[in-house]
Amino acid sequence: MQELCDGRSQILTLDEDGSGTLGRAAAAATHDFPAAEMQPDDPAVIIYTSGTTGRSKGALVTHRNLASNARVLADFWKFSESDVLLHALPMFHVHGLFVANHCALLAGAKLLWHKKFDVDLVMRDLARASVMMGVPTFYTRLLNEPAFTRALCNNVRLFVSGSAPLQLETFKDFEARTGKTILERYGMSEAGMISSNPLSGERRGGTVGFPLPGISVRIADERDRPVSNGITGAIQVKGENVFAGYWRMPEKTREEFTADGYFRTGDVGVFDRDGYLSILGRAKDLIISGGYNVYPREIELVLDALPGVTESAVIGLPHPDFGEAVTAVVVPQKGASLDSAAVIGAVKNTLANYKVPKAVHFVDDLPRNAMGKVQKALLRERYGK
Repeated sequence: MQELCDGRSQILTLDEDGSGTLGRAAAAATHDFPAAEMQPDDPAVIIYTSGTTGRSKGALVTHRNLASNARVLADFWKFSESDVLLHALPMFHVHGLFVANHCALLAGAKLLWHKKFDVDLVMRDLARASVMMGVPTFYTRLLNEPAFTRALCNNVRLFVSGSAPLQLETFKDFEARTGKTILERYGMSEAGMISSNPLSGERRGGTVGFPLPGISVRIADERDRPVSNGITGAIQVKGENVFAGYWRMPEKTREEFTADGYFRTGDVGVFDRDGYLSILGRAKDLIISGGYNVYPREIELVLDALPGVTESAVIGLPHPDFGEAVTAVVVPQKGASLDSAAVIGAVKNTLANYKVPKAVHFVDDLPRNAMGKVQKALLRERYGK
């Protein structure tokens, strides 16, 4: 948004190829211009949430939010001017626009810029890189390539994954193939990065590590009271990284903050006894079946570990007796022969009966948004008819 001389504002656009009104305005502008005086709590950007469980909202992110998160990450992940970041993430999301870029810019590191993820071009540039940030899909595509070898990764000191859950199988397969352990972290549009597995120390698969320095993370019950490690609840966060509110939605903003200033992320999680945080899903994806709370992630982990299963998504569908019926959508491995009864039987051997899927659907792929998050709302719409 550009401020005009008479105080009015206008919106400028930028297309993927650099065209648009912003590109034309920049090309016509002089190289000399007065610096804009900004305060830490002035808005820096309005970035829209992914909208996987509802309509997207404009998160009003301040300069303080961006600067505090960037400094913490650059220090926590030990970025330096000798680093070379392989950047293939989209620029319309906080992962590519802020997290990756800001770490490199603060450290004076180099960037290997890719307009999109092309597995051949990424493998070509890995030998020149020291850090790569990606979504889980990047890593599964690399593992599907026979030419992706340990030797290609020798110079890379850090692989980071985020924006969607990283399957434990992918985590283990990547380590076995490359000798490198992926660092999974947790963040969102409204708070930047919230937690991270350690740079030095155990990176525990299936978790997103510990709260980052200066950021308070708690698991709370339905009355916003903190619960002990090992107890599942709502993830709430507080710190300089947390956004100012939703644009033109004051009531929604008030609704999403607790009385003591914690932001309700909408995610459900649990700290283990060692303090590692695991994300169990979105609160809106919680299934209530027969009066019991069912967390889809727990069932998905069991399904994903079954022979012949590539990945899965668990949803709740309306049921006349149970309220909601646990339903699994499964992607079989190529060549695998799976049937619903066998899958249900295997889950029964591991989980309580109320968590066992009442039905299993097999698909070639799960619907995802541009950042790799499974769109469960589409699955509920598809199979709930």
